[in-house]
Formats: sequence, C-alpha cells, structure tokens
Amino acid sequence: DRLTAIKSGGEIEIVARAESAVSRSITVFTVEADLPAPEQLTLSVEKTELDTGESISLSFTTYPETAAQNIVYRVLSGGEHIRIIGNRIEGVSAGTATFVGEIEGTVSNEITVTVVEDPDKYDEITKEEFYADYEPASDNTDAYYRTLHGLMSGDLTVPDQAPVVSTYQPRQNGALIRNNVTTFLDEDTYLVIDAWGNEVLVIYRDGAYITLEEVAAYVYAFGTVPANYVEGKNMSPEYSIWGEYLRLNHSYFSGDTNRYPYEPVLPDIRGCGGELYYYEIDIGTTGTDCDPTYPSLIYNDGERITRGAARIVYARYDANEDEIIDPNERYLFYTYNHYNDFQEYLNYYGGWGEIFGNITGGGTISSKVDYNPTPYIPTVMAPLSQNTTARTVLYYFIADPKQSLWAA
Repeated sequence: DRLTAIKSGGEIEIVARAESAVSRSITVFTVEADLPAPEQLTLSVEKTELDTGESISLSFTTYPETAAQNIVYRVLSGGEHIRIIGNRIEGVSAGTATFVGEIEGTVSNEITVTVVEDPDKYDEITKEEFYADYEPASDNTDAYYRTLHGLMSGDLTVPDQAPVVSTYQPRQNGALIRNNVTTFLDEDTYLVIDAWGNEVLVIYRDGAYITLEEVAAYVYAFGTVPANYVEGKNMSPEYSIWGEYLRLNHSYFSGDTNRYPYEPVLPDIRGCGGELYYYEIDIGTTGTDCDPTYPSLIYNDGERITRGAARIVYARYDANEDEIIDPNERYLFYTYNHYNDFQEYLNYYGGWGEIFGNITGGGTISSKVDYNPTPYIPTVMAPLSQNTTARTVLYYFIADPKQSLWAA
C-alpha cells in the first residue's frame, strides 16, 4: 500500500488495526517538493455550457507529468457567474466566464464556459405554490416544462356553457367571415386576434388549456388537443397529474344522423356523403342545464368528473385518413346542448358563427321523434381586415408540417 501527499504543510498520525490489536502510531509530515514548473499546462472541462446550480468536472495536465501540480485558478472575466471549488466548476448565474490555471508562473489555455438559466423552473415547486401566484405561460418553452409537471399554461377560468360572441362580426356579401389568416409566430406559437385585428391571445403547442377560446384556437391551429386532454371518457382526476384540469374524450365523432336524427349534418362529414373524419372533445363548462338530462354540476372537482353536454367537434383527417395540416381546411364547431345545435369557430376571439341545428329549428332536445335540425350556415373564407397582419409574420404549412414558407 502507498500514501500519497495531497498538499504540503500538514501532518497525520497513522495506526494499523487487526481486530482488537492496534499497532504503534507513525506520524507523517507533508512538505513542499522541489518540483520544476511545467513547460506546458492544459486545462479541460467536460462541457462548456451548464445550468445554474449545475456542477461540472475541471481537469488539467502538465508537461512533463513530473512537474509541479500546485495549480491556482484565475478568473479573467465573468467571475460572478461561476464558482471554482477544487476540481469542479459550479454555475452561479446566467452569463459567460473565462478563466485560466497557473502553476509556478506557467499559464494554461483559456477556458470559457456559459451558464444558462435552467428552463425547467418547476421541478422543485409544489402545485400549491405554482397556482398561488399564477401567470399564463410566457413562451413555448415555458409551456413545455409546465406540461412535464402537470401545470397549466392558459387561463384558469372555467367557461360558461354558451360562447361569448364578439359584438362585431365582419361579413362579406351577407355571410360571416371565417378568418383565413393563420398567424404563427413560429411553428409552435399561434397568435389569436379579435374581430378588429388586435392581438388577444398567444397559444403554445404542448401547453394545457381549459377555456373555450383557448382550446378552440389550439385545436384549430395545431390539429390536435392540449396536453391536459386524454382519449378516454372515464379517467379519474385523482390518478392524473392534471387533477381538476383534466379533460376527457378525444374520440371519433360519427355524426350518424340515422341513429341521431336530431343532429345537423356537419360540412363534408364522413357517413353523410362527405369525406372528412371528425373528432370530438369535452369542454368542461360550469354546468349543463341547457339539457335536462345533464345536471348542472362542476365538470371536474378534483375528485370526480361529471361529463356535461358541451363539446368541440372538429375535422381531424381527410379522405385518405391523413391529418389535416392547413388550419383553413379544418372545420371546428362548438355544441353546448349535446350535438343538437352547433356554432362554427371563425378563427378569432369571440368568433362564433350563427347557430344551427335541432333546437334552432324548433325540435325537441335530443328527440328521435320530434326533430327539425336546420342546415349548416356557410361562412366566407377571407381576412378580417386589411390591418389584420400588420404586426405579424405568417407561417403557411405546405404538405409537410416541417417544411414552411415565410412571408412578411
């Protein structure tokens, strides 16, 4: 066995022990060795980018190997961003730092490391702390890390049954305009405007949402559902990371008017002479008293879910069962009386089309005998105004969503 002196100026008392027998002690003193300065000193780190609070290894080599090893580290810039302890570097705050090592007057190469803020700010926060001082997600990265921990990104207000319709709804030749300007700030960020062209909401892919306006915009823009939605219809919130914000029922919508004659026919829907495959999801409203068969209860109280009569129904696949990529080719409707009547989403805040369907036509709710569904009321695809896109960048999807064309 061997003893290795780590640094000079110390002493240590050593004994050997075998069961109950103990040897006499030996005192060892460490002194400064008379070693030559290195001709070359080389520093290295395992990586040059680290998160705040992260610690990485620092190492050095000398030439010759028998040269002095008593290295001292000297920070040239950014000393407030790092801490060097022994052979490790710790990230203290976001920024860049440069340092060198020195042994007996020989200076090493410069090392520059960048400390970045840990994007996951939620790994050590409780849900109580998060919601006590809640703010919507600030960007797509923020929304992504919230989702990893089952935390919301949008407005937490549980919506009422009926949609809040904009007081101004642009028309063209008498028909309501469905806004055909799909405004993506980047591939994962969708901008929602109001009827006057003002920026109102920003919706992030991978985020979690519950309000009608945010969920509708999410589905319309991205062709799928927010992160807090599941396919099933019976999942308990107690077994979900989303708790009271869990939403159910991302499933196929048949639109079968033979079985449900009170339902109006949606545009180009498969099974009624069309080609589009429609899907549906729950909207967790504050009640369902528009239909007497559905009690006016809280949709999700954190312990159990009482599914109501409100749904978003949207065209998800084309005739070839391929996902519809272009939002302008995707119909989206809202029903809050269990498919009796629908209103089309017009791609702006408060943009809900004219109501059509069974109750509108004077029929009895969900009746297979006394029914009179009025037909879909077509809208016009057009920009809301000439000023709508003045402050935005448009992102047009082509055949492949990974390919794009940008235009100012």
